[in-house]
Amino acid sequence: MAGPTTAQRGAGKQQDTRERPPRPGADEPRISRRRLLILIAAAVLLLGSGAVWALYGSSWLRTEDVRITGLGVLTPAEVERAAAVPMGTPLVSVDTGAIERRLRQKLPRIDEVDVVRSWPHGIGLRVTERKPVLLVKKGGKFIEVDDEGVRFATVDKAPARVPLLELAADRSPSLRRFGTDRLVREAVRVAGDLPDAVAGDTRVVRVTSYDAISLELGGDRTVMWGSGEAGAAKAKVLTALMKVAPKAGHFDVSAPTAPAVSGG
Repeated sequence: MAGPTTAQRGAGKQQDTRERPPRPGADEPRISRRRLLILIAAAVLLLGSGAVWALYGSSWLRTEDVRITGLGVLTPAEVERAAAVPMGTPLVSVDTGAIERRLRQKLPRIDEVDVVRSWPHGIGLRVTERKPVLLVKKGGKFIEVDDEGVRFATVDKAPARVPLLELAADRSPSLRRFGTDRLVREAVRVAGDLPDAVAGDTRVVRVTSYDAISLELGGDRTVMWGSGEAGAAKAKVLTALMKVAPKAGHFDVSAPTAPAVSGG
């Protein structure tokens, strides 16, 4: 007798496959993974909600104190008053940029300030004050000028070892050409190039024109510096001249390649 045909064998296999019952636990790994993902998502949501509440809603991370460093002339009270840090607010929401802008606007003596959050309850203010390199006398007071030519404060008493700036360029064409601010910056440039020994002994920096800046030193000595150009070379020449002629009354380094000394 002939056996079943190929089609019959295939049909039998398909029937056997359809009738075979599912294996126990076949879908369990898939269900377990789905549950795990749901649990992870729920945990992340809970943690995120808790973090947001801790940062914004709780009393744990509120702004409670301000710490100030780097002060010289300014007092902590006036810096804190100008900063106007919003006390009691969530530390994370404090606008540090706004604090920096307030400090720069209200206290021109501040050159740089770094505003940082000091967790868990503080705001830190790291202040760098401007330093005067020249003084402009106005009435009985003194205007302080920093190394960038910025007039940043008026004080009653002149700081020690800071020379006066005298602008005597009213009749000079350089005043019309360059303007007062440029001449002040040239004087600042000269003051910054002076040798330490000379800088400490300088009483007055006088500007009569852009290229005619002179110094008055202690002991009735004077220095013709000229313009603010070639400052390093002029400083070296002046130091050498003072060693060679320590009793001289006048030094001219306006042309550093051809200096001159007189008086004594």
